[in-house]
Amino acid sequence: MEPNLSIVLDQVSRDKGIERKILVSALEEAILASAKKAFGMDRNLVAEFNEEKGAVDLTQTITVVVELTDAANEFTVAQCEELEIEVEEGDEMVFPIYYLEEDAQAAQEQDEEYGDILRLKTYRHSFGRIAAQTAKQVIMQRIRDAERGIVYGEYKDRRGEMVTGIVRRFERGNLIIDLGRAEAILPAREQAPRESYRSGDRVSAFVKEVQEIARGPQIVLSRTCPEILIKLFEAEVPEIHEGIVRIESAAREPGARAKIAVASSDRDVDPVGACVGMKGSRVQAVVQELRGEKIDIVPWSPDPATFVCNALQPAEVTRVLIDEANQRMEIIVPDDQLSLAIGRKGQNVRLASEVTGWKLDIYSESRINEIKDRAWVSLGKVEGCNEFMIQTLYNHGIRSAGDLSGAERDFIAQFPGLQEEGLDDLLASARVVAKEERASEAAAEIEAQRAVRAANAAKRLQAILGLSAEDRIRKIRGLGETSLKALLEGGYNTLEAVAEATVEKLAEDTELLDRKAKQLVYGAKTAIKDENEIRELAEQYEIEVVDGVAKLPFDEAAEAEAEAEAAADDTEATEEVAAADEAKATKDVAAADDAEATEKAAGEDAQEVSPALNEVEESEANTEGAGA
Repeated sequence: MEPNLSIVLDQVSRDKGIERKILVSALEEAILASAKKAFGMDRNLVAEFNEEKGAVDLTQTITVVVELTDAANEFTVAQCEELEIEVEEGDEMVFPIYYLEEDAQAAQEQDEEYGDILRLKTYRHSFGRIAAQTAKQVIMQRIRDAERGIVYGEYKDRRGEMVTGIVRRFERGNLIIDLGRAEAILPAREQAPRESYRSGDRVSAFVKEVQEIARGPQIVLSRTCPEILIKLFEAEVPEIHEGIVRIESAAREPGARAKIAVASSDRDVDPVGACVGMKGSRVQAVVQELRGEKIDIVPWSPDPATFVCNALQPAEVTRVLIDEANQRMEIIVPDDQLSLAIGRKGQNVRLASEVTGWKLDIYSESRINEIKDRAWVSLGKVEGCNEFMIQTLYNHGIRSAGDLSGAERDFIAQFPGLQEEGLDDLLASARVVAKEERASEAAAEIEAQRAVRAANAAKRLQAILGLSAEDRIRKIRGLGETSLKALLEGGYNTLEAVAEATVEKLAEDTELLDRKAKQLVYGAKTAIKDENEIRELAEQYEIEVVDGVAKLPFDEAAEAEAEAEAAADDTEATEEVAAADEAKATKDVAAADDAEATEKAAGEDAQEVSPALNEVEESEANTEGAGA
């Protein structure tokens, strides 16, 4: 007896979590496919699940016609009359097809009654084996499709959420993560550089994408996107979950550093302090999850300049120049803060640019002064540009005559202090100055390139100047120690001697093979040729050799400049010494004056004390006389 399929369907539906109607449809499709394969693909068969029997009923519809065109699905009126079937043309007759063992008696009666009209008797014997194989394949495929649909339906709405899974295996650098009912992929490009995993490790990741492909839904995870940073803070900071604190933006360089901008809707709640937590507990939890990635939490501000300054912390910002049209800012910082503002390999300014959404250019104070000086020089050459106009142009981002000549006339006309009638002359003069500056820059570039080539030529010349005769011989290509020893023993002590010798003579004197001698002669000539080319190139650049040292023609100017600087330093040192001597002399004079004043005061005191002493002496003398 065949098992009741209703019970089986209920059990599979509970175990797999698949709706029962999907399983019923799969079963009907499987029986229909196997029946068509067994009885013929042309038959008009219908499969329908019978809930009472717990099996699939299979039927075939036959149409009554006058002339037979489709033998598999049509009966003629004459055939029906022979079987004593009362029908008319166009009627449809539905015949059940018995394929189960329990219906064997009914199948036999059907064959006896209709004979070869249905032509089923021959095919019934092979139906069981074919049905089992085909139905199994169809049902398994439909169950797999249903499971994939369930997984896709579950995770398509979880895009943008955090999930946790276990690493199962590695495929070409990608991690396959087991999420329970589904497997997800963590591509190598979405893995942080510092992170490494082993099979069985638990991983938390961000669901970046859910794709429905032929093999089933593909869940793509990420550990590098900024969204994972936001989700981790949402999980750690209750104020973010409650909506009191908002994360306005975030930027990451995975594995190295990250920045988030936070704001608060409650004045009494500090957004930065809420994200940091007591003794940094909250932010440390996020850092630990990201494997030590450093996180900067900056306060968000509706004012772009203030927001950018906060994002560049701990660097101090002196000034901010805003170009709203191009969404760009020029940040000016003190010279000692430039490296701090830029960060390691530009990391700080890159993250600040991403978190603020502005393009940032960092300049030091000295660099800005240089740019300003060049702008003043360039714009000062334009006829009609006074100090006020140059300052106005500079404030609007025009830093040279070239910028002025390339600017639109309507844009320039909006500037205060510019007269409409003189604007065309101003732009014409700017074009002339810009052309002269471009020519000057091109000439300077050519001169710089020539200086580089001259320096390379001097370097090559210096390399051959210090070579001894034996070192020059070693320049012969293909010369080994044995051949060098043979040349020296044969009396060939210079490169020129080897080049001028004939092959036969060289082979005879050195006892080398003719082929080797020919190679050495050719190599010596090539080496001399290379040296001559280096010397000719040095002459072309007017390089002179002084005391065995190759000197460039502009070295003299450099030496003169250095001597002038040294003389200036000597003069400055002499002036400092003279100033020190003068100060010392002044100090000595002051000391002498003090001593003189002290002596004078002492003399006056002595003059005041002398009469008193005289009076005391006279009084003592009188006393002695009275006693006598």
